[in-house]
Amino acid sequence: MTRLQRLDWPDHGTPDLPPPFTLAEAEARLLAVRAAMSAAGYAALVVYGDREHAANLHWLTGFDPRFEEAVLVVTEGDALLIAGNECLAYTVVSPLVAAGQVRTGLCASLSLPSQPRGSRRLWEWLDELVPAGAKVGAVGWKWYGSDELAPGQDPALALDIPAFLADPLRQRAGRVENATAIFMHPAHGLRARVTANEIARLEFSNHMAAAALRRMVFAFREGMTDFAAVEAARVGGLPLGCHSTFAMGDTPGLSGPVGDRIRRGVPASFNIAHWGSNICRAGWMARGAEDLPASAAGYLEEFVYPYTQAMSDWCGMMRPGVAGGAVWAMIHDRLPADFGITLNPGHLIGLDEWMSSPIMPESGIPLASGMAMQMDVIPAHPRWGSTRMEDGYVIADEGLREELAQKHPNAARRCALRAEFMRRVIGMDVPNSLLPLADTCGIIAPWLLDPAQVVVL
Repeated sequence: MTRLQRLDWPDHGTPDLPPPFTLAEAEARLLAVRAAMSAAGYAALVVYGDREHAANLHWLTGFDPRFEEAVLVVTEGDALLIAGNECLAYTVVSPLVAAGQVRTGLCASLSLPSQPRGSRRLWEWLDELVPAGAKVGAVGWKWYGSDELAPGQDPALALDIPAFLADPLRQRAGRVENATAIFMHPAHGLRARVTANEIARLEFSNHMAAAALRRMVFAFREGMTDFAAVEAARVGGLPLGCHSTFAMGDTPGLSGPVGDRIRRGVPASFNIAHWGSNICRAGWMARGAEDLPASAAGYLEEFVYPYTQAMSDWCGMMRPGVAGGAVWAMIHDRLPADFGITLNPGHLIGLDEWMSSPIMPESGIPLASGMAMQMDVIPAHPRWGSTRMEDGYVIADEGLREELAQKHPNAARRCALRAEFMRRVIGMDVPNSLLPLADTCGIIAPWLLDPAQVVVL
């Protein structure tokens, strides 16, 4: 019977430092990109990145632009990384740049306003590598379907890169197509599957975020400001994958601290996200049901408990071969419409908090080994507020699990311990194919002022 039980949140120790991104990995990715370019008939692939949209560029090179923009041009026999004033020296962080396999060039127009501009122009760099009249692919951070464009507009030609890059590309090339799906499509995108090394990096990120969130939750006290609550998390130095949030009462959920004070009887939600992780929880600032307003009566029995069971069912479906549409249908069958779930119940995660998702209405895209999945099922109810069990996982078949055990045995051991905790203590359906990446996996503590009370099935 679903109930609250007082228990210690698990602590399986701090992961090893994540393995560095190696030249061999980068070379393999560049080779895969060139193969995809050839299959699409592209003479060149132009990858755009900025501070907010760096995931594709970073995945391929190990470099992300900071403060400014960057452009990578890849052809069959050449590759050029164009950066601005402040990032040019930083490009050496890329193993491909350090090895001389990717050239670099300065384009001051990619720098911040009013900085010196005395460098080669962007169109001049593009003219050097992009063959005149050729078919070219442009990579930003999303692609489009015909249902979201003006009548008659070709989705292949709908670019999501800035005009200062799109315009000279179109002037130079014969046809410029949106090629972002090469990297990000849930079925065939090059980034949509992770390796054993990437699992180890994801686990480190998820641990850092989950440990910070745990410190924050157990520091909650009445009268504490939201600023002090986030400070108690002691967030580490990993780059953020999205804004950290902390919202109480009527404050919009995507808000950060605003100076509000913790008080009993208000709903709350918060998250800490690094590249490759987003650990989020929601509940009530309360020590028990008696602290809730009368309008929120039934929060546990009618809202939190069904949600927890649905998340167990979600885990049970995280197996290679399960259609994404089946997961969507299951969640909407288990949880009534008034739970307010509007986004995809689960998605792929990378350096970008949301890459794409195989879980869509009627999706025939199968879940696959190597998919890094974010359990991101977000209810929003006018009376009950929300509840949340948002953590990171990887779907892994036997071969990938064996590779992880060989290359990163401690990471494999911790994932196995977390799965066993979820099964044995929480009572969730966790198949062998699902690797939990954080010690918070399986934890729902609805009373945030007494987080040792945890939902078990």
